[in-house]
Amino acid sequence: MGLADFITRLPKAELHLHIEGSLEPELMFELARRNHVALPFKSVEEVRAAYDFSNLQDFLDIYYAGADVLRTEEDFQDLALAYFRRAHADGVRHAEIFFDPQTHTDRGIPMQTAMDGLWAAMGEAGEELGVSSRLILCFLRHLDEAAALETLRQAEPWLDRITGVGLDSSEVGHPPSKFVRVFERAGAMGLKRVAHAGEEGPPDYVWQALDLLKVDRIDHGNRAMEDPALVRRLAEEGMTLTVCPLSNLKLCVVDDLARHPIPAMLDAGLKVTINSDDPAYFGGYVGENYRRLAEAAGVDRAALVEMARNSFTGSFLNEADKARRLAEVEAFER
Repeated sequence: MGLADFITRLPKAELHLHIEGSLEPELMFELARRNHVALPFKSVEEVRAAYDFSNLQDFLDIYYAGADVLRTEEDFQDLALAYFRRAHADGVRHAEIFFDPQTHTDRGIPMQTAMDGLWAAMGEAGEELGVSSRLILCFLRHLDEAAALETLRQAEPWLDRITGVGLDSSEVGHPPSKFVRVFERAGAMGLKRVAHAGEEGPPDYVWQALDLLKVDRIDHGNRAMEDPALVRRLAEEGMTLTVCPLSNLKLCVVDDLARHPIPAMLDAGLKVTINSDDPAYFGGYVGENYRRLAEAAGVDRAALVEMARNSFTGSFLNEADKARRLAEVEAFER
């Protein structure tokens, strides 16, 4: 079996996916026409040409402009369904998707519009594709904690649909320590907690996410490798890291996939998973992340299976569903 087929057939979960970041240029233009939104681009080709980022902020500027086309429940449903279909084609059995309500509420889109559209797509994906999913509400870290607390308050009517909270957007200069109270409140409400840390920010941000935010997972975590004591702690605690190779390459977090830290992370005993982050902007969905990392960094098939297994054990599925998905991985190996 060739590598591409092996990766496609390998059952996997995706734990680090921003649903707004799966907005392909073609759908962006379709929704812009549907909603009479003027885009700062004249064509799909011009949008793709703009995807030449030198850092996280370059990407975010275009990301927020693109998200402006999302106006109705149908838009959010179409967006999420398009992602689920791509993920299913890559062998994804379960997805835990981030969404950024502040990106939408700050421009006058009610949270219910996004919630209802995403929830409808999640139900459809489960019924038609067999892909289960969970929803994680993320706070924008470049805004203040008061805004995050208000967002969490607004989300209370939909707590039965929300599995956890996260922290994303511009990392440098916005440490996890800014958001202690809102994460405490989310934890008291029974929500899981995750946070972007150690992508562009220093290892100290990972320590803060662990000790101050009490996270259940670390999103990215690359720069943890600069701190041996932190690496030991992550390994000892079995903390899942949701790493995104093509995102790291596109945003210049790494200069070459051949030198990506994932092999060293695995050697250090870290619980690594592979994810696509914002696939429409970063050049590939989760299968492409597996394939290109394997080819460039020499990650063997046993390690790919290990990371697929980690994606289920590190998920927020219940124990019975984890066991069922892990059995699919074991059957694939045989």
